[in-house]
Amino acid sequence: MFGLFSGGLTTELILQYGVRVVIIFLILPVHEYAHAWMAHKMGDDTAYYQGRLTLNPIAHVDIIGAICLLLTGYGWAKPVPINPLRFKKYRAGIALTALAGPVSNIIVAFIAMIVYKCLAYFGNFDYDNQMVWYIFTMISYFISINLGLAVFNLLPIPPLDGSKVLSYFTPAKYEQWLARNAQVVHIIFIVVVFTGLLSIPLSLLSGLLYNLLNFLTMWIDLIAGVI
Repeated sequence: MFGLFSGGLTTELILQYGVRVVIIFLILPVHEYAHAWMAHKMGDDTAYYQGRLTLNPIAHVDIIGAICLLLTGYGWAKPVPINPLRFKKYRAGIALTALAGPVSNIIVAFIAMIVYKCLAYFGNFDYDNQMVWYIFTMISYFISINLGLAVFNLLPIPPLDGSKVLSYFTPAKYEQWLARNAQVVHIIFIVVVFTGLLSIPLSLLSGLLYNLLNFLTMWIDLIAGVI
Protein backbone atom coordinates (compact mmCIF):
# COMPACT_ATOMS: atom_id res chain seq x y z
CA MET A 1 0.00 0.00 0.00
CA PHE A 2 2.66 2.51 1.05
CA GLY A 3 4.86 1.81 -1.96
CA LEU A 4 2.17 2.81 -4.41
CA PHE A 5 3.71 6.15 -5.32
CA SER A 6 7.19 7.48 -6.06
CA GLY A 7 8.82 10.86 -6.57
CA GLY A 8 12.02 12.85 -6.35
CA LEU A 9 14.16 12.52 -3.25
CA THR A 10 14.22 16.28 -2.66
CA THR A 11 10.44 16.50 -2.88
CA GLU A 12 10.05 13.59 -0.47
CA LEU A 13 12.35 15.28 2.06
CA ILE A 14 10.39 18.52 1.83
CA LEU A 15 7.13 16.64 2.38
CA GLN A 16 8.65 14.68 5.25
CA TYR A 17 9.82 17.80 7.05
CA GLY A 18 6.50 19.48 6.34
CA VAL A 19 4.65 16.61 8.01
CA ARG A 20 7.02 16.81 10.98
CA VAL A 21 6.08 20.47 11.42
CA VAL A 22 2.40 19.48 11.33
CA ILE A 23 3.11 16.81 13.95
CA ILE A 24 4.85 19.34 16.21
CA PHE A 25 1.98 21.82 16.18
CA LEU A 26 -1.02 19.48 15.87
CA ILE A 27 -0.20 16.00 17.14
CA LEU A 28 2.15 16.71 20.05
CA PRO A 29 -0.64 18.84 21.57
CA VAL A 30 -3.03 15.89 21.11
CA HIS A 31 -0.48 13.64 22.85
CA GLU A 32 -0.18 16.00 25.83
CA TYR A 33 -3.91 16.68 25.95
CA ALA A 34 -4.42 12.91 26.28
CA HIS A 35 -2.11 12.90 29.32
CA ALA A 36 -3.98 15.82 30.89
CA TRP A 37 -7.39 14.29 30.11
CA MET A 38 -6.48 10.95 31.67
CA ALA A 39 -5.02 12.66 34.75
CA HIS A 40 -8.31 14.55 35.09
CA LYS A 41 -10.29 11.32 34.81
CA MET A 42 -8.06 9.72 37.47
CA GLY A 43 -8.78 12.56 39.88
CA ASP A 44 -5.93 15.06 39.37
CA ASP A 45 -6.77 18.51 37.97
CA THR A 46 -3.24 19.91 38.18
CA ALA A 47 -2.87 20.00 34.38
CA TYR A 48 -6.27 21.66 34.02
CA TYR A 49 -5.45 24.46 36.45
CA GLN A 50 -2.08 25.03 34.75
CA GLY A 51 -3.71 25.42 31.35
CA ARG A 52 -2.52 22.10 29.91
CA LEU A 53 -5.93 20.51 29.29
CA THR A 54 -5.94 22.19 25.89
CA LEU A 55 -4.98 21.56 22.26
CA ASN A 56 -3.22 24.92 22.02
CA PRO A 57 0.34 24.09 20.80
CA ILE A 58 1.81 27.09 22.64
CA ALA A 59 0.97 25.38 25.93
CA HIS A 60 2.74 22.15 24.98
CA VAL A 61 5.63 22.60 22.55
CA ASP A 62 9.12 22.04 24.00
CA ILE A 63 11.88 23.65 21.94
CA ILE A 64 14.47 20.86 22.30
CA GLY A 65 11.86 18.15 21.79
CA ALA A 66 10.54 19.93 18.70
CA ILE A 67 14.05 20.23 17.23
CA CYS A 68 14.67 16.54 17.87
CA LEU A 69 11.43 15.64 16.12
CA LEU A 70 12.21 17.92 13.18
CA LEU A 71 15.72 16.48 12.72
CA THR A 72 15.21 12.82 13.65
CA GLY A 73 11.46 12.14 13.48
CA TYR A 74 11.39 11.42 17.24
CA GLY A 75 10.70 14.07 19.86
CA TRP A 76 8.57 15.20 22.78
CA ALA A 77 6.58 18.10 24.21
CA LYS A 78 6.55 19.67 27.67
CA PRO A 79 5.60 17.04 30.25
CA VAL A 80 2.11 17.51 31.63
CA PRO A 81 2.29 18.34 35.36
CA ILE A 82 0.56 15.87 37.63
CA ASN A 83 0.11 15.39 41.37
CA PRO A 84 -0.02 11.61 41.89
CA LEU A 85 -1.31 12.11 45.44
CA ARG A 86 -4.61 13.26 43.95
CA PHE A 87 -5.10 10.13 41.88
CA LYS A 88 -7.87 7.81 43.00
CA LYS A 89 -5.36 4.97 42.57
CA TYR A 90 -1.78 6.19 42.91
CA ARG A 91 0.27 3.75 40.80
CA ALA A 92 -2.50 3.03 38.29
CA GLY A 93 -3.08 6.76 37.86
CA ILE A 94 0.57 7.38 37.02
CA ALA A 95 0.74 4.46 34.57
CA LEU A 96 -2.56 5.19 32.78
CA THR A 97 -1.82 8.92 32.51
CA ALA A 98 1.56 8.11 30.95
CA LEU A 99 0.07 5.50 28.61
CA ALA A 100 -2.61 7.87 27.32
CA GLY A 101 -0.15 9.90 25.23
CA PRO A 102 1.28 7.05 23.11
CA VAL A 103 -2.18 5.52 22.76
CA SER A 104 -3.41 8.83 21.28
CA ASN A 105 -0.68 8.62 18.62
CA ILE A 106 -1.73 5.07 17.75
CA ILE A 107 -5.37 6.13 17.47
CA VAL A 108 -4.45 9.05 15.21
CA ALA A 109 -2.32 6.73 13.04
CA PHE A 110 -5.19 4.23 12.88
CA ILE A 111 -7.62 6.92 11.68
CA ALA A 112 -5.08 8.17 9.14
CA MET A 113 -4.59 4.65 7.80
CA ILE A 114 -8.35 4.29 7.31
CA VAL A 115 -8.37 7.60 5.40
CA TYR A 116 -5.35 6.48 3.32
CA LYS A 117 -6.94 3.19 2.31
CA CYS A 118 -10.36 4.71 1.60
CA LEU A 119 -8.80 7.36 -0.62
CA ALA A 120 -6.58 4.81 -2.38
CA TYR A 121 -9.41 2.35 -3.07
CA PHE A 122 -12.44 4.58 -3.52
CA GLY A 123 -11.03 8.03 -4.35
CA ASN A 124 -11.05 7.57 -8.13
CA PHE A 125 -7.90 9.72 -8.43
CA ASP A 126 -5.62 10.23 -11.37
CA TYR A 127 -2.51 8.61 -9.89
CA ASP A 128 -0.30 10.25 -12.51
CA ASN A 129 -1.20 13.61 -10.97
CA GLN A 130 1.69 14.98 -8.89
CA MET A 131 -0.63 16.55 -6.32
CA VAL A 132 -2.24 13.17 -5.67
CA TRP A 133 1.21 11.73 -5.02
CA TYR A 134 1.89 14.58 -2.57
CA ILE A 135 -1.29 13.85 -0.63
CA PHE A 136 -0.67 10.13 -0.29
CA THR A 137 2.98 10.59 0.57
CA MET A 138 2.16 13.07 3.33
CA ILE A 139 -0.50 10.77 4.81
CA SER A 140 2.02 7.92 4.69
CA TYR A 141 4.63 9.99 6.55
CA PHE A 142 1.95 11.14 8.99
CA ILE A 143 1.13 7.54 9.87
CA SER A 144 4.78 6.52 10.16
CA ILE A 145 5.74 9.43 12.41
CA ASN A 146 2.78 8.90 14.72
CA LEU A 147 3.66 5.23 15.10
CA GLY A 148 7.29 6.17 15.65
CA LEU A 149 6.29 8.63 18.37
CA ALA A 150 4.12 6.02 20.08
CA VAL A 151 6.94 3.47 20.16
CA PHE A 152 9.52 6.11 21.10
CA ASN A 153 7.47 7.39 24.04
CA LEU A 154 6.85 3.86 25.29
CA LEU A 155 10.57 3.27 25.80
CA PRO A 156 11.18 2.72 29.54
CA ILE A 157 13.68 5.60 29.69
CA PRO A 158 13.08 8.81 31.69
CA PRO A 159 11.60 11.25 30.87
CA LEU A 160 9.58 9.19 28.37
CA ASP A 161 6.12 7.86 29.16
CA GLY A 162 7.32 4.27 29.13
CA SER A 163 9.36 4.83 32.29
CA LYS A 164 6.19 5.83 34.16
CA VAL A 165 4.26 2.87 32.76
CA LEU A 166 7.11 0.60 33.87
CA SER A 167 7.00 2.11 37.36
CA TYR A 168 3.64 0.41 37.87
CA PHE A 169 5.43 -2.95 37.76
CA THR A 170 8.73 -2.07 39.49
CA PRO A 171 9.61 -1.55 43.17
CA ALA A 172 9.91 1.88 44.74
CA LYS A 173 13.72 1.52 44.84
CA TYR A 174 13.81 1.75 41.05
CA GLU A 175 11.91 5.06 41.07
CA GLN A 176 14.17 6.40 43.82
CA TRP A 177 17.28 5.51 41.81
CA LEU A 178 15.88 7.27 38.75
CA ALA A 179 15.05 10.35 40.83
CA ARG A 180 18.61 10.51 42.20
CA ASN A 181 20.17 10.11 38.75
CA ALA A 182 17.56 11.95 36.67
CA GLN A 183 19.95 14.60 35.31
CA VAL A 184 22.56 12.08 34.14
CA VAL A 185 19.91 9.81 32.60
CA HIS A 186 18.36 12.78 30.79
CA ILE A 187 21.73 13.86 29.30
CA ILE A 188 22.44 10.31 28.10
CA PHE A 189 18.95 10.18 26.63
CA ILE A 190 19.46 13.40 24.64
CA VAL A 191 22.80 12.12 23.29
CA VAL A 192 21.28 8.80 22.24
CA VAL A 193 18.40 10.55 20.42
CA PHE A 194 20.64 12.95 18.49
CA THR A 195 23.14 10.23 17.50
CA GLY A 196 20.37 8.11 16.00
CA LEU A 197 21.28 4.97 17.96
CA LEU A 198 17.60 4.24 18.49
CA SER A 199 16.63 4.51 14.83
CA ILE A 200 16.94 0.83 13.88
CA PRO A 201 15.14 -0.71 16.89
CA LEU A 202 12.46 1.97 16.78
CA SER A 203 11.94 1.40 13.05
CA LEU A 204 11.52 -2.33 13.64
CA LEU A 205 9.01 -1.80 16.45
CA SER A 206 7.14 0.83 14.43
CA GLY A 207 6.97 -1.66 11.55
CA LEU A 208 5.39 -4.27 13.80
CA LEU A 209 2.84 -1.74 15.01
CA TYR A 210 2.12 -0.71 11.42
CA ASN A 211 1.50 -4.35 10.49
CA LEU A 212 -0.99 -4.59 13.37
CA LEU A 213 -2.90 -1.50 12.21
CA ASN A 214 -2.79 -2.75 8.64
CA PHE A 215 -4.38 -5.98 9.86
CA LEU A 216 -7.03 -4.10 11.84
CA THR A 217 -7.97 -2.12 8.71
CA MET A 218 -8.02 -5.18 6.48
CA TRP A 219 -11.81 -4.87 6.32
CA ILE A 220 -11.32 -1.94 3.92
CA ASP A 221 -9.21 -4.15 1.63
CA LEU A 222 -11.92 -6.82 1.74
CA ILE A 223 -14.68 -4.34 0.88
CA ALA A 224 -12.60 -2.95 -1.98
CA GLY A 225 -12.03 -6.49 -3.27
CA VAL A 226 -15.75 -7.20 -3.31
CA ILE A 227 -16.62 -3.91 -4.99
